[in-house]
Amino acid sequence: MGVNYGDLHDPNAEYTMRDLSSETMGVTNERGGGRDVEITDIQTTMVDGNFPWTLVRIYTDAGIVGTGEAYWGAGTPELIERMTPFLQGENPLDIDRLTEHLTQKMSGEGSIGGVTVTAISGIEVALHDLAGKILELPAYQLLGGKYRDEMRVYCDCHTEEEADPIACADEAERVVEELGYDALKFDLDVPSGHEKDRANRHLREPEIDHKVSIVEAVTERVGSRADVAFDCHWTFSGGSAKRLAKALEPYDVWWLEDPVPPENHDVQREVTQSTSTPITAGENVYRKHGQRRLIEEQAVDMIAPDMPKVGGMRETVKIADKADMYYMPVAMHNVASPVATMASAHVGAAIPNSLAVEYHSYELGWWEDLVEEDVIEDGYIEIPEKPGLGVTLDMDVVEEKMVDGEELFDEA
Repeated sequence: MGVNYGDLHDPNAEYTMRDLSSETMGVTNERGGGRDVEITDIQTTMVDGNFPWTLVRIYTDAGIVGTGEAYWGAGTPELIERMTPFLQGENPLDIDRLTEHLTQKMSGEGSIGGVTVTAISGIEVALHDLAGKILELPAYQLLGGKYRDEMRVYCDCHTEEEADPIACADEAERVVEELGYDALKFDLDVPSGHEKDRANRHLREPEIDHKVSIVEAVTERVGSRADVAFDCHWTFSGGSAKRLAKALEPYDVWWLEDPVPPENHDVQREVTQSTSTPITAGENVYRKHGQRRLIEEQAVDMIAPDMPKVGGMRETVKIADKADMYYMPVAMHNVASPVATMASAHVGAAIPNSLAVEYHSYELGWWEDLVEEDVIEDGYIEIPEKPGLGVTLDMDVVEEKMVDGEELFDEA
């Protein structure tokens, strides 16, 4: 018999002056109009996609179920199990209060960042799906309405010869011409054959020349048919990032992503302000507080939160609102299944400064089979008008693709 994480003892969670439960706050569930609903259980199932996606299900006494997704990774299901007792008996329509309630309850277990925020994010996404179904409204309507009927998608591209500029250009052309995308991203932190020391983050001139050759080949091949971004995965030193960004200025780079590690905002700001090459970051910092300095100090040209990692749908809207004060676009990072991808699309529809949502699974042939609906068509996601997120899990596919040893959550 395994550990029951919901029964773990934590004095911080059991006694807090800022307990935001309905009982402590005096919030009643007596609301009328079919809104007298209580949460009865929360369950998770991990699916073995190109990432191990954690799907989240919230059950109610009304028989209505909400489905969400947390950013992939170990520990998330256990943390969600840990938090389940804090939400049982609560009305799921109080999304903001419940999210803050979990953040306060889990403060001793790290709710300012990392996997604890990720677990809260997955619950928060499921609450939006559930609230939308209760109120019979699409999720974007819960966020204030929409600016657009469809959300642009950028395709994260790969090839077996990822360090070969021509191979990358060939794949870019294929994705544009055959798959219909007009927005792409390629990795630049790929081996060049000129490395001397992988630990010191320094780029030698031949390495920079190699990366420039990839950018040149891809951008010139697709021309005006597609925007192209390039990802560095926090790999380089500040000085090397500046030199690389400077070398890329002659090319039509949509953005250069995460050129330096995420911990030091000062270095990130210096790199961004040293070049006319657009710089983005944000997937590896948490909540609006983690994104604040990136935005206020204009340490990026565009912000890239990962919605099911950063704090959820409302938290991403709050980040976007802050970015909009600085006239800064939002390019949402996303490596999720169709569930969180659609949730990100709802967020993108509801904010004015949205550029695109990432799609990281074009090589996974069954990605869209996980839900009953079509999700991406010709590089865009049409925002559903169905209640909640507008996607329905195919439970047979979920069961078939579960991580070994995982258990399937209950049917709706």
